[in-house]
Amino acid sequence: MNKINSFDELKSMQNRYNKLLELRKVNEDLEQASEGSRCSRYLSICGGTGCMSAKSEEILENLRKEIQAAGLADEVTVDITGCFGFCEKGPIVKVSPDNVFYVNVKPSDAEEIVKEHLLKGQTIDRLLFEEPSVKVKVKKQEDMSFYKKQVRIALRNCGLINPEDIKEYIAEDGYLALGKVLTGMSEDDLIKLITDSGLRGRGGGGFPTGKKWAFAKMYAADQKYIICNADEGDPGAFMDRSILEGDPHSVLEAMAIAGYCIGASIGCIYIRAEYPLAISRLRIAIAEARECGLLGKNILGTDFSFDIEIKYGAGAFVCGEETALIHSIEGERGEPTNKPPFPAECGLWNKPTCVNNVETLANIPAIINKGAEWYSSIGTATSKGTKVFALAGKINNVGLVEVPMGTTLREIIYDIGGGIKNGREFKAVQTGGPSGGCITAEFLDTPIDYESLGAIGSMMGSGGMIVMDEDNCMVDIAKFYLEFTVEESCGKCTPCRVGNKRLLEMLEKISEGKGTKEDLHKLESLANTIKDTSLCGLGQTAPNPVLSTMKYFKSEYEAHVYEKTCPAGVCKDLLRYDITDKCIGCTKCARKCPVNCISGKVKTLHVIDQAVCIKCGACQTACPVNAIITK
Repeated sequence: MNKINSFDELKSMQNRYNKLLELRKVNEDLEQASEGSRCSRYLSICGGTGCMSAKSEEILENLRKEIQAAGLADEVTVDITGCFGFCEKGPIVKVSPDNVFYVNVKPSDAEEIVKEHLLKGQTIDRLLFEEPSVKVKVKKQEDMSFYKKQVRIALRNCGLINPEDIKEYIAEDGYLALGKVLTGMSEDDLIKLITDSGLRGRGGGGFPTGKKWAFAKMYAADQKYIICNADEGDPGAFMDRSILEGDPHSVLEAMAIAGYCIGASIGCIYIRAEYPLAISRLRIAIAEARECGLLGKNILGTDFSFDIEIKYGAGAFVCGEETALIHSIEGERGEPTNKPPFPAECGLWNKPTCVNNVETLANIPAIINKGAEWYSSIGTATSKGTKVFALAGKINNVGLVEVPMGTTLREIIYDIGGGIKNGREFKAVQTGGPSGGCITAEFLDTPIDYESLGAIGSMMGSGGMIVMDEDNCMVDIAKFYLEFTVEESCGKCTPCRVGNKRLLEMLEKISEGKGTKEDLHKLESLANTIKDTSLCGLGQTAPNPVLSTMKYFKSEYEAHVYEKTCPAGVCKDLLRYDITDKCIGCTKCARKCPVNCISGKVKTLHVIDQAVCIKCGACQTACPVNAIITK
């Protein structure tokens, strides 16, 4: 592509490229025209990490071969797109303008898609999603319960455009916001717009974005920096990765806008090296933007110059904290420092620096294009806009969801998530990752916003949401998260380095059946001390899973301590395997036992020697009549 020399030239190009997406937009006239007929079509193949690992690249290649063999190369286009979000049902192939959404597609399905759908205009029912509540096949994406309550702003282009083609981003109003800002807005106008929109940081802290930009603008310096925090470290979280894989230009554009606002000419994306696909697409996007003159010197013919580089992180969770992240970029150990001074005053290389999360930045172009009033009309009084969540755990519809602030947990878990797997009972949901807390059934109607989640002992965090059922042990859950934070602590401050290790040791003692009444008191007391005295957010929030599970599931802790049992049957040291009178004496359990602790003759009730049993569960798995139970 040639360099774009002015805002008018960009707008003209956007109008021309609009035709690239014509077939992909929901258009009832086009849908009806294509039903049962052979016509021009566009096939979007999910190119996110999840679907790529399930062979979506092979599906893409097979479809291209079949399309070529069928003589449809001039009528049908097939290409990758970003994550559709419905990860539970991937790989996904969407056929437009028919607006048909195929799920769980395999490479071997390519031939049938071409022969039946593209040549004959026949929908392939077996590849359609079936709504579990009504057992009805659903053809259109927007008719699925998973999507009905979603409002996609940060994810607006994921599943729509090819993330490796800047022309498609430009066709979707790409870089239009940057042009508006550079040619018609002052820095103060921009700060007011972002402030009025109510956008708050999506990385966990929830600090007002407009205020953060205003602070960084306030300090004079010969150089300033914009940093995109893409160091996504929460277990089960993949929001930022999916945005960078599916719509990298939205983040680049927002960084340039932020750079103009605070007076920075250099941007840096700090991303963990474990995200190879996101890194690859970022590199492609940066190269394309430079070639078009949308990064570099005198952008769109103005005096503003801005460029972006990528820095890799080694996967340290603590580097999600902005001062630790800055030290890592500088080549130092990733440790947090006391604030003030804040990065807005003294950040990267001791220069004023603004650090924003990926999702926060992805909202910026849409806000500028559609206005502060539009954005602030979505959400609640104190939490505006939408939030992206990585919905995982014991849930039917695992995936990436974006909902308006104020949506309840019940709506996300049951209406969007499809409820708990295998008809089990909901027990708790962990929001905010290792920094958050467990929320019980009594709070399912809590609206999701910063203040409401904080009031019930959890937090928004970056957007991880892990659902648990009756088979989860809450002592074990607290131990899992604490193991993570102990491993990820940078060790700089004693409360986090030593205190969390002592918490973990007490949890291990309790889960082994060796806990005492005094341990329960010490656990709560030490957790509160760590919260009050740790240096950074990692240590200050690490005890949250312990405190929230102790508050809402105290009876489980007491069962471990006083009765030496695990009600959920998870803690191995407290398990006891028993054979009931359902036993038919088939001897399968005895033959599978690695320590020969099961005795009994053929067709007689078998018995487990509890002194020898290592509680591996092999006997329970082998039993054909479910005669072996755990207590």
